Amino acid sequence: MKNFTEDLGITGHLTISKKRRGGKEKVIFDDHNIIVSGMGVSLAYHFTGSGSDSVLDYQIDRFQLGVSGPPAGGVVSSIYELSGGLLLHEYGAGSNLFIELGDQIKNGTLSNTAAAKIPASKITKIGNASVRYTLVVDEEACNNLIRDGNPASLNEVGLLIKNPTGWSVDRPILVAYRNFSDIVKTDDFSLIFRWTINF
Repeated sequence: MKNFTEDLGITGHLTISKKRRGGKEKVIFDDHNIIVSGMGVSLAYHFTGSGSDSVLDYQIDRFQLGVSGPPAGGVVSSIYELSGGLLLHEYGAGSNLFIELGDQIKNGTLSNTAAAKIPASKITKIGNASVRYTLVVDEEACNNLIRDGNPASLNEVGLLIKNPTGWSVDRPILVAYRNFSDIVKTDDFSLIFRWTINF
């Protein structure tokens, strides 16, 4: 599926900014992203008419954060999930993020995972063929993470398409991914991910 999405010219770019309370934004990451095989799977459902018949189900409308960095071994473009996706409670109960728990398509199987919904107000069309997603991880979100008894850092993020199979309950699939340098998230700052996908 990687060649399929490459042939269609689907690309993306991600910047990550850190913003302290009352302060200015500082860009801490600025690079391309990786379109993963889930994009090809989703488009195949659409083009062959074997998936959802609603265009709304093919919208990128949620994201995930993780703490394990890029997958060990293999080709990153063929992954179906984050290496260490956050659990429901790790996103933070006091956060403005709306977290949804449900089944995610992972290499043809289903797995119960948590994902943050992207508000419609944070999805912006740029030109004829580009969309920017602004993901705000506020001061109350994802703070002081612990995994296996050890402090954990945010270092991966992914975008998901809503429900390409058209199932009665949303079954999202990972379509874009990026790992980045470790960020120890605290309530001293928010993180702003500006992710542009070019179709």
